[in-house]
Amino acid sequence: MMNLLHEALDAHLQSNYSRTGPGAAVLVALQGEVLYAQGIGIADLSTGEPITPHTNFRLASVSKQFTAMAIQSLERRGLLAYEDNLLGFFPEFAPVGAKITLRYLLTHTSGLLDYEAFVEEQTDWQIGDQEVLAIAAAQTATYFSPGARYRYSNTGYVLLALVVEKVSGMAYADFLGQQIFEPLGMHNTTLYEHGKLIPNRAMGYARNALGQIINSDQGICTATKGDGCIYTSVSDYLHGYRALNKAGRAPKLDDASFPLSGYPNGFYGMGWFFAKRRDGGLEMYHTGNTSGFSNLVIRIPDCEVLIAYFSNMADNPHLLTDFLDELHKFPLLRPESRLVRDLLKLTR
Repeated sequence: MMNLLHEALDAHLQSNYSRTGPGAAVLVALQGEVLYAQGIGIADLSTGEPITPHTNFRLASVSKQFTAMAIQSLERRGLLAYEDNLLGFFPEFAPVGAKITLRYLLTHTSGLLDYEAFVEEQTDWQIGDQEVLAIAAAQTATYFSPGARYRYSNTGYVLLALVVEKVSGMAYADFLGQQIFEPLGMHNTTLYEHGKLIPNRAMGYARNALGQIINSDQGICTATKGDGCIYTSVSDYLHGYRALNKAGRAPKLDDASFPLSGYPNGFYGMGWFFAKRRDGGLEMYHTGNTSGFSNLVIRIPDCEVLIAYFSNMADNPHLLTDFLDELHKFPLLRPESRLVRDLLKLTR
């Protein structure tokens, strides 16, 4: 299988990316062993630095699994409960917060209004977590009764990071570094903070209306922490995956999950979309899309499959189309549910 996989993925990368433009890094691992790890293209067009499996990409919403992991670690220590409501952390959320629990935030079922709808574009300014809190707490209505249905919410995951800070007494970046990244051996993974050095950093790009590549590394809503601010590489992500498996710290999806309407056996929970497979096992996935990056991670736990695909091009059309077509040729690597192909629709 390894030779065929190399041929298929090499052909995929070479047909979709230039070696002189923004590109991607792809890693496939089976039972902890790397079957494929390659980069193509340029991490930073200003320096010509090539993309490798050690290049750090902005994860965007792939970061949400780490936010959920932080909440889970506090829950396991008895410092919070999934049924705790927002008023216990932020009294200014009255009266809406009395009906919203941490479980609802983790599963995108809070109904909280999207903070992005209240942000006006400004040059050289980025909204922060405390400003999102102020916007969310000022609302007197929700999209629906909390817990009633699924609606993807960056607001909810920004609030979860603030809960981590409130409960732990630590800055969110410090908590992640000390409690998540270091124990998992993710020594080159970091949370974005303005002006903070990120080694081996990929810069983000996009195409304008004329199809020209333009810088698109940051935007007004790309500095909030809990919803999408982590930088890592496919190689460091693998380190974390291996450590989670070894330590038995894989996410307990059933602790906080919600069924997705229209997807038999499809759910969201703990920072993951997941579906039940025909053999009774699970497949898990998440995308991350932001101003200059597009990402996809896939896990099939029973087969110990990990697939990570990070790109420094916004709105990359290849991750959920022809890449999945390539994986379909290899039964062990093949997601079964159509849920994975609809992730862009489900995260907007």
